[in-house]
Amino acid sequence: MSRTTRPLKNFSRLWVCLLLLLNSILFSGSAFAFEKTVTNSLGMEFTLIPSGTFTMGSPKDEPYRGSSEVQHRVSITRPFYMQTTEVTLKQWQSLMKRRLLARQKGSDNLPVTQVSWFDCMEFIKRLNRLGEGKYRLPTEAEWEYAARAGTQSAFFWGDAIDCEKAMYGNNSLKYNVCQLYIHSIGVMSDQPAPVKTYPPNLWGLYDMHGNVWEWCMDWYGDLGKNPTTDPNGPDSGAMRIRRGGSWFKHGHACRSANRSFGHPATRYSTTGFRLVRDVP
Repeated sequence: MSRTTRPLKNFSRLWVCLLLLLNSILFSGSAFAFEKTVTNSLGMEFTLIPSGTFTMGSPKDEPYRGSSEVQHRVSITRPFYMQTTEVTLKQWQSLMKRRLLARQKGSDNLPVTQVSWFDCMEFIKRLNRLGEGKYRLPTEAEWEYAARAGTQSAFFWGDAIDCEKAMYGNNSLKYNVCQLYIHSIGVMSDQPAPVKTYPPNLWGLYDMHGNVWEWCMDWYGDLGKNPTTDPNGPDSGAMRIRRGGSWFKHGHACRSANRSFGHPATRYSTTGFRLVRDVP
């Protein structure tokens, strides 16, 4: 064998070894793989949401469909961690202390409400200062993608609302359709339920339907009909997106595709939030 042949063979063997190592890192359950769930020092639990493509919006024959729920294909190109529950009262108070203390009263595991979009931004800023990861509100597209968890029905379990699967209709003065069941499980009237009271969706996320509305990052605007990739909504606007419905009234507001909005400075008793933690 010539001297020039040996280096070429040695290089080929080295290249094969490098390819095998890369394959092991990408596709095995090694230390380089992303954790399926992560929990920070405030006890906020996050689950890994895979990248993928889905149909955002609702079909024209879906009951109670809004005119802005135009169906279009959306690609989410990066995996991300979604908080498994809404931010709780305990998590909020442990970070915010006395400043911007939510006026809400109740048990530690109730979702925090009466927080504006701007309040959420302050919470995120303080959380990021802890150096435990990069946190933010979900985009509207990420929120619906995570809520659907691979489904195309009105709710992750099907097309019919169900008092045993989501918190809604808990308003004793205006809409109390679910209060018989709600009282049977020990939850009080006229407020949200403690997080994890209702079953999670197929990706392990609780209360994506009902309980409290959730702030998203986007300004409210038209979705359009064309396929999009990692959309962030309009560049400007007057209102911020809210998603998911709440305990306050109708179950059809809890549909995966339903869109709502609010002024970012308003503190609603029906509205809270959950966070995304970016994958490093």
